[in-house]
Amino acid sequence: MFADIFSWIFIVAGSVLLLISAVGLLRMPDVFTRMHAASIGETLALFLLVLGMIIQAGFTLVTVKLVLIVLFLFFANPTTTHALAKAALAGGVKPFLKEDQRPNDRTLGEDE
Repeated sequence: MFADIFSWIFIVAGSVLLLISAVGLLRMPDVFTRMHAASIGETLALFLLVLGMIIQAGFTLVTVKLVLIVLFLFFANPTTTHALAKAALAGGVKPFLKEDQRPNDRTLGEDE
């Protein structure tokens, strides 16, 4: 009984995070913030969903397979996001900024 409750809590929490991540894809202004919203939400949601499935399955061969899938995706997801961001920068896509946030040389020399 407790295993079912905990597993469904994790599965529902992971599903909610995936939904929030999908809304972030629609609401964010540029490709870089969209990738950030998708990758962070997807990684945590994946962990919660698989944790819920592991609790449901118990310690079986299915659990071992689920752990291997999670390990692969934990390495593949950030790597893919990084490669996409570098490809976007190399393709000339500029990040959306309202103003330049970097300090210029004049503001650095004023304190001296």
